[in-house]
Amino acid sequence: MDYNVWFRPFVWIDYRLAVLFLVIIPLILLIWAFVQKAEGIQRLLAIYWRVSSLVAITIYLMIAQYPVSFISGLIAQILIPISLWFWVDINDEIEYQTSGSLKLIFTSWRWATTVYCILGTLAFIPFVGCAFSANLLKTPYCRVWFEAPLLFKEYFHANSKAEFLGFLGITSLVIYVLYLSYFVLIKLGKQGRSATPQ
Repeated sequence: MDYNVWFRPFVWIDYRLAVLFLVIIPLILLIWAFVQKAEGIQRLLAIYWRVSSLVAITIYLMIAQYPVSFISGLIAQILIPISLWFWVDINDEIEYQTSGSLKLIFTSWRWATTVYCILGTLAFIPFVGCAFSANLLKTPYCRVWFEAPLLFKEYFHANSKAEFLGFLGITSLVIYVLYLSYFVLIKLGKQGRSATPQ
């Protein structure tokens, strides 16, 4: 492990915030929405989980230290806020049919996640070069982003090879891109901002 990267603590803080904002809180909200039978929030969170699966894919790509992980990570942070605000019909349903503490906490999470992703996108842009330079990818400047995913591998996939996990990541990325392309090029063109994914 290289210790001469001054921004390493910020990278680890970013991963911790990602777990909080992108995994723990939306999972709690989804369970809460099912209990409260808040269908609008359920629908939006279902869309969110599909879109944010790109974050999980990125983790597996980073375990294998694939350069494309820097691109998928950036795109994930761009797509997540879009997925949270894009749908006119769901936004209206949440606004007019949902009330109480669930709506308040959900709205607070939606705004906080949006701000987090926007700031994360801006902070991550300088590292996109890691996806296009083999020499740069080998430097501590880029490799610091692999540390948390490799720790994740130790905890959850200790007996699996990084290459195999990377293969799962690449396969999932291909499926993700195909589905997203179908949705954007076909469904969105026909139905517009009411074209919620099925």
